[in-house]
Amino acid sequence: MTVLQKLFSFQGRLRRRDYWLFSFLVIGMVIVLFVPLIVGFGLNAESPWIGLIPLVFIWPSLAMMVKRIHDRNKSGWLTLVYWTPSVASNILEVFPGENLGPIKIGLGVVLIIIGLWFLIEFGFMDGTQGPNRYGKSPKGVGGDTPDRLEEVFA
Repeated sequence: MTVLQKLFSFQGRLRRRDYWLFSFLVIGMVIVLFVPLIVGFGLNAESPWIGLIPLVFIWPSLAMMVKRIHDRNKSGWLTLVYWTPSVASNILEVFPGENLGPIKIGLGVVLIIIGLWFLIEFGFMDGTQGPNRYGKSPKGVGGDTPDRLEEVFA
């Protein structure tokens, strides 16, 4: 799988190592590319443009998460379990004076629980050994070993 496929495709599987490496790559891109833009344009925390910056990285984040979930032989639709409360929480932030405090706190607790589950399940646990319904093992384990060494580290 090429780097572009790892970052932008929703097909296939992604091993833990690649998931973490590419996650740090995306974070690094945010810092390297956007911090100079923020400083250069004089944007501050209250600027509405600050909220648009992470939108650039939603697609690669979703694609990597879906492929990581696929590696555990689960449906990529599980990303909705992760993202729905987060999006709801962000939408509620638009209504600061609407006495939504208990709902915001509840969503925060739900986000912590779901985030910990995703971290353990998809960040630390090994993927399915060998092929599964989403493709062959990205590690080359289980009878589908790549013929060339560079395919293992692609």
